[in-house]
Amino acid sequence: MKPEDEKGKIWFNGKYIDWWDAKIHLMSHVVHYGTSIFEGMRCYNTKKGSVIFRLNDHVKRFFDSAKIYRMDIPFTPDEIKKVCIDIVKVNGLKSAYIRPLVFRGYNTLGVDPTACPVEIAIGVLNWGAYLGEDAIKYGVDVRVSSWMRMHPNTHPALAKTGANYMNSQLIKLEAKIDNYAEGIALSSHGFVCEGSGENIFLVRNNEIFTPTIGSSILPGITRDSVFKIAREFGYEVKESVIPREMLYIADELFFTGTAAEVSPIRSVDKIVIGSGKRGPITEKIQRRFFDIVETGDDGDYGWLTFIE
Repeated sequence: MKPEDEKGKIWFNGKYIDWWDAKIHLMSHVVHYGTSIFEGMRCYNTKKGSVIFRLNDHVKRFFDSAKIYRMDIPFTPDEIKKVCIDIVKVNGLKSAYIRPLVFRGYNTLGVDPTACPVEIAIGVLNWGAYLGEDAIKYGVDVRVSSWMRMHPNTHPALAKTGANYMNSQLIKLEAKIDNYAEGIALSSHGFVCEGSGENIFLVRNNEIFTPTIGSSILPGITRDSVFKIAREFGYEVKESVIPREMLYIADELFFTGTAAEVSPIRSVDKIVIGSGKRGPITEKIQRRFFDIVETGDDGDYGWLTFIE
């Protein structure tokens, strides 16, 4: 967090309150069992004004995640969308990272969460390039993690939950300790899944591949955007099971995510990918993505929600 973030307002259970007043009891269910659902979305300051990128899709995933975990959000999707727009204005921001969060609050401490109230908060903060400013242009060095992603019948990977990100933390911490920017997790069957907080794409022989939704990945909003942007350039992204060794012989690799945006990967396990820098297909997709969020013109996609 930055000092300017801490001077702002947070929307908490229907009211705007000061940053430091946004508190919960330490015996709340979420603190002990990770019972939270969250989203991350970006507001960009474009040439046409401030826009939230794919607001409708993020809110849809927010409610889908809550449904999987039997959590009834006490507001409608339209009400949540309105708060996501309004909170940017309330905090006087032109660009921001928006974080909706719903969680089980204070009542009982058993594993059964049903007696605990469902609470909700939305905050905003300033957040730059997730993997560093140089990552966008030059790429990052990553490793294959020793930690695998959840088996499909353990934690639901399609839900964006706080508990799932304990797995992500192990992947990230291991990579950081070994001086890598990020880790790539494999599935319980040994196939490529994703990074700790990003989806992954592979380019080989002028074709683009990405793991399937059934590969214990989060269905990323930016991931879906890349499918559509790639189609503009005549590429159909192939969803497939990807063996680990395909990473090493790829012509290009890149991460996608709301925080990471479109970030090239220059090496995996100290094996150089392609020429060791951002590849041409990655650059095309990346430039088109940033063109949309810089100009405020997404054609007919309908991805941008303008903040009046």
